[in-house]
Amino acid sequence: MYELYIANKNYSSWSLRPWILMKTLAIPFVEKLTPFGDKLSAFAGQSPTGKVPCLVADGTVVWDSLSIIEFLAERHEGVWADDPELRAWSRSVSAEMHAGFMALRDLFTMNLGLRIQSNPYSAGLKRDVDRIETIWTEGLKRSGGPYLAGPCFSAVDAFFCPVAFRFMTYSPDVGEQARLYAERLRSLIHMEEWYRAALQETWRDEEHEAEARAAGKWLEDLRAKA
Repeated sequence: MYELYIANKNYSSWSLRPWILMKTLAIPFVEKLTPFGDKLSAFAGQSPTGKVPCLVADGTVVWDSLSIIEFLAERHEGVWADDPELRAWSRSVSAEMHAGFMALRDLFTMNLGLRIQSNPYSAGLKRDVDRIETIWTEGLKRSGGPYLAGPCFSAVDAFFCPVAFRFMTYSPDVGEQARLYAERLRSLIHMEEWYRAALQETWRDEEHEAEARAAGKWLEDLRAKA
């Protein structure tokens, strides 16, 4: 049985990626959650970096979301598209998401329970939002949808699930196709499960809260009271 070590669902975009993929593909695992600020001791002894996510499989330790997903792809069907061209495209844009979009990460910080009127966009943030919309539009056109690599949810969609939640928090002005795709991801049964759990968390991590305060005006805070 796999053990997946994650942090707060309200904040941890990196944790969401393997979690939602494994849930949606019905890959069984035991969830091990430790909130930020608790020294993450529950998995610090497992992951060499002391960071989430971290997967433990029969004594094998795999860390970093991209590495975890590639490890799962060697063991389970459906992680990537069967079509070689779609699979190559999916891996490329997933790696792009994994390594880039720094303005989006900094200025659209992950906080599922908040609704924020963001500050005026920087050039970098606008470029990131536009690029994500381009990727989504291209993927749906290439594959025929409704997911980026075709009829079934796969790893490439998992990599953009945190963006779907960020778009819920900040409501950027994107085209209808991108808006509907983000809604499609958020309507997945296990995305709804993650979201409900995030709203019930009472943990607060000051570093993440400060990022959210700097992002713009808080319109709503839907989280359970700390």
